[in-house]
Amino acid sequence: MADRPMKFSTFHLFHQNAGQSAREVYDYQIEVIELLEELGFDGVWVAEHHFRDYGVVPNIFTMLAHLAARTERLRLGTGIVVLPLHNPIHVAEEAAMVDLLSGGRLNLGVGRGYQSIEFENFGLDLGEARDRFNECLDMVVGLWTQDDFEYKGRYHRTKRPLTLTPRPLQKPHPPLHVAAISPETVEIYAARGLPILADPAAPFRKIAKAAETWHAVAAAHGVDAADAELVASRIVYVAPTIEQARADQARFEAMFDRSRIFNPQSAPIDSRTGETAKGFEYYQNRYLKGGAVDSEFRWEQLEVIGDPERVIGQIQMIREMGYSHLMCDFGSTRPMPVEEMKKVLRFFAAEVMPAFR
Repeated sequence: MADRPMKFSTFHLFHQNAGQSAREVYDYQIEVIELLEELGFDGVWVAEHHFRDYGVVPNIFTMLAHLAARTERLRLGTGIVVLPLHNPIHVAEEAAMVDLLSGGRLNLGVGRGYQSIEFENFGLDLGEARDRFNECLDMVVGLWTQDDFEYKGRYHRTKRPLTLTPRPLQKPHPPLHVAAISPETVEIYAARGLPILADPAAPFRKIAKAAETWHAVAAAHGVDAADAELVASRIVYVAPTIEQARADQARFEAMFDRSRIFNPQSAPIDSRTGETAKGFEYYQNRYLKGGAVDSEFRWEQLEVIGDPERVIGQIQMIREMGYSHLMCDFGSTRPMPVEEMKKVLRFFAAEVMPAFR
């Protein structure tokens, strides 16, 4: 794994900063994504969120269909589709359509979600998220790969045998990745051979453990994981010097309003009890604490940050953990002018990425 080429993609929350219209958010992110193709990044991942300026893409497939027409090579990832919020037949159809329109460039990242505001407004019980997710996932894969597919679950079922039209271009289907926050999630989907999108808020030691667990459980279940592409998601920033990286980190932190992201609406809270929803015990207080960590913790244990030499060393460490793909968050919640963001991306592409090609 240590010698395996590293893929580099970027994460796009489409966060609406104060004073921005939703259209301005779209224009900014699309301009950045078009540059990424020119710079040689491997792909992009777009987030789904509802009812808040935290992220203003309620339908990822609509956005990816647009990006498919604006790019030629970039992989187009859903980061992630919150499966319990959707009819799985719609997901299978829309994903297949994007895969066809893009010439087979779709990566489907999926997860069960966690934000109470989203589940409540869709009339769903957050405590059912895991079971709903599993049913949706089974149906999407079945519809992609089988004629006359039939399914009978607690929440979803086919009334008669169903053959999906159109099917995805990629065979047997687009690559699947499951967002994994809790150790339980890592184990469940490792047993099925489904690669993970590792927790972006977990320190290095925890994502190292997640990769170790994934490979061990996959092997124990007879999964051939030789070509599995585990994805590590990290906040990433590289500057010409350590001193500038430190100063910029402090500047970014000073402009970050944590209360817009870490609050009861974001937390997996059961509104009927006021307690953590069933199945989300691992999240206990994670979002209500405000996500506050000191600068030294972020510098040493959480973020990929520094001068090119330090950042290359951190990425090599992540590769040695068992990850072959780094999803880079270059500032999804930072009100950074687009030209400054482009400068950051160009510097990373020129000074870091060649070390892994």
